[in-house]
Amino acid sequence: MSTRHLDLGCGARPRNPYGRDELHGVDIMQTAFQGHEMRVANVALSAIPYPDDHFDSVSAYDFLEHVPRVLPTPDGTRTRFPFVELMNEIWRVLRDGGLFYGYTPAYPHTMAFRDPTHVNIITDDSQYYFVRPHFLARMYGYRGDFSVVRQLRVKGGDFDYEPTEPPTLRRRLRLRRQERRGELSHLVWEWRAHKPGGADTQG
Repeated sequence: MSTRHLDLGCGARPRNPYGRDELHGVDIMQTAFQGHEMRVANVALSAIPYPDDHFDSVSAYDFLEHVPRVLPTPDGTRTRFPFVELMNEIWRVLRDGGLFYGYTPAYPHTMAFRDPTHVNIITDDSQYYFVRPHFLARMYGYRGDFSVVRQLRVKGGDFDYEPTEPPTLRRRLRLRRQERRGELSHLVWEWRAHKPGGADTQG
């Protein structure tokens, strides 16, 4: 059985950090890339256009910071939480045990703020709204269930971090040097999805 990966906000260069057999992409604009399926959707405001439990992994590179946290509904009578809704959607399309890989500029580095389209500032503690045992976003309609595989600070543009492998000693030493120089601008999230009836259902 082939494995599937989905890259959100993929542009013309979808990434496949886990080396899955099939690579799919979603972006707000139509782009062409060979050998992979591309679907157009604004997933900050609408559902990811794939069925439940469809992917073995999902990635979001430099994308989460563009997703609004709070918006009024069109009639102005209620409030939406697009970031929480997106995390629900990522969890929905992942199979039990599937992996989410997020890479985003994070507070307090200036890269989190300098782009005027960055509306969602992530911190080291933002994970607690979506992962075990905290689920702080339940009050906002969050239905997902993730556990943390790892969280790591990295330098922006530094894509040699391999999700499935622990950092080598050389990599860890380089991260320490970059941290001392204040270069660790981005936060990596790697989370595992848990589904009702799955091998590790909480509760």
